[in-house]
Amino acid sequence: MAADIHVNTNKGATPRILVVDGSKVVRQLISRVVLAEVPEVDIVGVATGAEAQGELQRGVFDVVTIALRLSDMDGLELARYVRESAPQIYMPIVVVSGDVESRLQRREMGEYVTDYFDKSLGFEALGEFIRGYVAPEGGAEGEVLYVEDSRVVALATRRMMEKYGLTVHHVISAEEALAHLRVARGRGDVGADVVLTDVSLKGELTGGDLVERIRNEFGYGKGRLPVLVMTGDENPANQAALLRTGANDLVVKPVEEKLLITKLLFQLRVARHVRERTHA
Repeated sequence: MAADIHVNTNKGATPRILVVDGSKVVRQLISRVVLAEVPEVDIVGVATGAEAQGELQRGVFDVVTIALRLSDMDGLELARYVRESAPQIYMPIVVVSGDVESRLQRREMGEYVTDYFDKSLGFEALGEFIRGYVAPEGGAEGEVLYVEDSRVVALATRRMMEKYGLTVHHVISAEEALAHLRVARGRGDVGADVVLTDVSLKGELTGGDLVERIRNEFGYGKGRLPVLVMTGDENPANQAALLRTGANDLVVKPVEEKLLITKLLFQLRVARHVRERTHA
């Protein structure tokens, strides 16, 4: 089967995206929403893992999106192929599925996947999500409540976020973060657009405890106040526990700048959509 190819007229250093999904309708839909967000890209759409392997052998892509269920192989098998086939080894691989949440909580995505996108968020959000990988924004807006007890790490990560236009309020413990949120609630405000926290912190409370308090004490859902948790713990059970507690997503340490910024900007955009629908 020939690939579905959308060729952009811009002939500069054009980013390329490979879309792998068994449904032609889904491939066309993904292509349309991505081109609406990033019109300067070329998109190649294929239906099977074998076709994807052929495209990957013929050229390099900047991003690959993969459905979990393909007619000839599991999407994670294809992700492994990408990782083991130079020169594509460092390419971002995004799983696009309606089964992300359950697999994520069971930590079944595996080491080969860069990120994942749940179809329930809508394909328009997917276009924005992919834009974060292809063309990270330089003028992002939003306030990050950043919880990190290492001054050295905090300084580097804060500069990283501020470089993209984010406003950062840094505290060194979960207790300080909760105090900040309580003061904000007293004036009728949430106190941040997104929380970024380490797991291990000074004080009695961990980053996991902070997530639990945000979800239960404050009653802020994942759309109202997204929480990204940074962790160096590779134990799948511990990672799954953080997600079940209410973390929107995890960022594995050591933190890679583009991945962190993409995840932050995506959570900010989703939260903005949730607020707009709530107040519509």
